[in-house]
Amino acid sequence: MQLSIPLPVRVATGREDFMVSTSNAAAATAVDGWRDWPQARLALIGPEGSGKSHLVRIWAAEAGAAVLPAAKLRAEDAPSLAGGPLCVEDADRGVDEEALFHLWNATAQAGLPLLLTGRRPPSEWNVALPDLASRLASLVPVTIEAPDDALLSMILVKLFADRQLSVRPALIGWLLRRIERSHAAAIATVERLDREALAQGVALDLALARSVLGPD
Repeated sequence: MQLSIPLPVRVATGREDFMVSTSNAAAATAVDGWRDWPQARLALIGPEGSGKSHLVRIWAAEAGAAVLPAAKLRAEDAPSLAGGPLCVEDADRGVDEEALFHLWNATAQAGLPLLLTGRRPPSEWNVALPDLASRLASLVPVTIEAPDDALLSMILVKLFADRQLSVRPALIGWLLRRIERSHAAAIATVERLDREALAQGVALDLALARSVLGPD
């Protein structure tokens, strides 16, 4: 019987690991041009798993920025957070509006870049605080679109590689025709196939994929 040992997932998040295609080129260009953001502000928009956090890490490393989940933002922390460039991730859900308002003002007064990420443009965020809503309305949003064939194939290869798995091009081509065209679907599919291969003690190949996901 083949011994199956789960290997650690090592997610590659460097600049060289960020794959650019027509669906995310505008977002990558905008983040790279952070020194020229209007009012030193940018909203990075995209669905779950679209690569927002990867771009944020690239920017944080280059700009020397801190990264904070929106759920951990507190109004009393705004002055201390405004000590350098900052990114607030998932600012469209569960954020303390008073805290984000104070942070916006503190970073603006200090002339520091502020990057906000979310799943929808700021104009669609459910914001009750009028002063914050008006500031968010001034944000320039840049969107990561649904992946095209080129990007989705690269994403699949990278997701397998993160799990230390090398797969044949035929499997990637088959998955492109089979799965929903989204980053989240690619992540879920790779996780499922890896789990099934380990459970069954078999190689992760096209035969396994067909048995798990169904025939063509």
